[in-house]
Amino acid sequence: MLWLVLLPFFLLFSIVVGIVALPFTLLLLPIALVLWIPLLLLKFTLRLVGGLLLLPLFVVGGIVAAVIAGVAIVAALAPLLPIAFVIFVAWLLLGRSARVSPV
Repeated sequence: MLWLVLLPFFLLFSIVVGIVALPFTLLLLPIALVLWIPLLLLKFTLRLVGGLLLLPLFVVGGIVAAVIAGVAIVAALAPLLPIAFVIFVAWLLLGRSARVSPV
């Protein structure tokens, strides 16, 4: 509960410090921007170059991952092929004789 008692003093102190620091901030802002903008451009350039260099690797990695996933799916479903073949043959033999009129 002490923080409730000290809250007005904290708020007043914060406002006074903010008002005192505002002129310094406004004076130093152009200098900071002059120094900061070239660094932002450099960061953007490096990220762009890194992205363009890594993009082919990501594409190849995605293709390799898709191929590996396809092989894994085929390997997982391969034991079901004899059952699917028996069901297909049964459908061919039984399905043609039991035609139902659509009307």
